[in-house]
Amino acid sequence: MNWTARRRRFRQILAGNDCVTPATVFNPLSARMVEELGGQVGMLAGSVAAMSILGAPDKMLITASEFADMALRICRAGDLAVIADADHGYGNAMNVQRTIRELDHSGLAAITIEDTDLPQPFGSKATRLLNIDEAVGKMRAAMSGRVDADLVILARTSAATITGRDDCIARIKAYEKTGVDGITLIGARSLEDLTALCATTDLPIMLGGIGSIAPKADDLAKMGARICLRGHQPYLASLAATYSAIQQVLGQANPDDAPPVIDSAILRQLTREDGYDEDANQFLK
Repeated sequence: MNWTARRRRFRQILAGNDCVTPATVFNPLSARMVEELGGQVGMLAGSVAAMSILGAPDKMLITASEFADMALRICRAGDLAVIADADHGYGNAMNVQRTIRELDHSGLAAITIEDTDLPQPFGSKATRLLNIDEAVGKMRAAMSGRVDADLVILARTSAATITGRDDCIARIKAYEKTGVDGITLIGARSLEDLTALCATTDLPIMLGGIGSIAPKADDLAKMGARICLRGHQPYLASLAATYSAIQQVLGQANPDDAPPVIDSAILRQLTREDGYDEDANQFLK
């Protein structure tokens, strides 16, 4: 498939003046829902992938190929621009290069690579960051691994809440020099810190984990933020509804408390059933 159009649309968002909130996607139908409801961007998170693929917490247990397969299934379902959290790139800088190549072919519009020391090293009790030189090597490898120049590579750091403002600023400046297309900032200790961090770079910024300190979208946009993550409510809500529905089926809950089921007409539209029926009439007779 040709992924160029969605990647260029995402680049237009990064070059624009607004701050967009992505909706979490986790399978083909969820991506189609976002697209049909007018969402501009989908977000495939590493934690959501871990739960969807393995039923496991976000402990770096899935493989790059599993993640790439999931991304492909989501991206080919429609034309939505999807950002993927590729975590640490599934290894060292060489692994990052390979991971970007695989995810490039999966149709993603943007990929983040982070500077966290993952998976958790033996004997460590707190989240640690890679030293800047090693992290810079990963960002350079990510840029080298890109096949399609329209694919967006975002350098991600959680330094704001782990090592503090000064180190985070140093990392932003170092990653900017690698040629990445933007910076993903996860967490901030205060609005003052967030403002200072955003002012460090002219690159477009994606924000996450800023919780109660987050100003309005218009204010974030003025700070250079073009994407702001707001959690993974669609996925978590789907789990809650499934759990409740299973309780109903097993007779473990009041039938009156059963969650609603999707309207059949909407489901038919999401699954593109009319198109499949047309193909059946054309080819199976």
